[in-house]
Amino acid sequence: MDLQYPIGRFEWSGVNSDDDRKHYIEEIEQTPARLRAAVRGLSDAQLDTPYRPGGWTVRQVVHHLPDSHMNSYVRFRLALTEDAPTVKPYDEGRWAELADARTAPIEISLALLESLHARWVLLLRGFKPDDFAREFRHPEMGMVSLDRNLAIYAWHGRHHVAHITSLRERMGWK
Repeated sequence: MDLQYPIGRFEWSGVNSDDDRKHYIEEIEQTPARLRAAVRGLSDAQLDTPYRPGGWTVRQVVHHLPDSHMNSYVRFRLALTEDAPTVKPYDEGRWAELADARTAPIEISLALLESLHARWVLLLRGFKPDDFAREFRHPEMGMVSLDRNLAIYAWHGRHHVAHITSLRERMGWK
């Protein structure tokens, strides 16, 4: 198993059907509960264990999810209200090294992710079909449609939850 990509790298066909969109929105809706289940009962020592050699700790992964998903949520809103806005990337590795990401109780980020996703799903379910074609400009990725970003973030939540669940399996943590 690839410890960095336990569910594989992100792949996208370049188009989403209405059923794909519905599925991706459901994935985004379920991410907070899946993350909470993945970390349930872990001790501080377990939370401070890297999910792979040289990787982030479980705690850093938990804090990364709302950091990343907040940025994505804002990008969705910008693309809906501006014409092809340029978004600012962020250095996720450096964010993960900040004191809060290394030491804060995970409940803070679990609650933040739950609230963020509740709001995000409301936004997504209110989209008209043409809204998914709207785009933002990412300095490293080029033009990104909201359809593509939807698929990315459905994958992103599963990707990081799998980091934790695969570590639990390998370590025998029940």
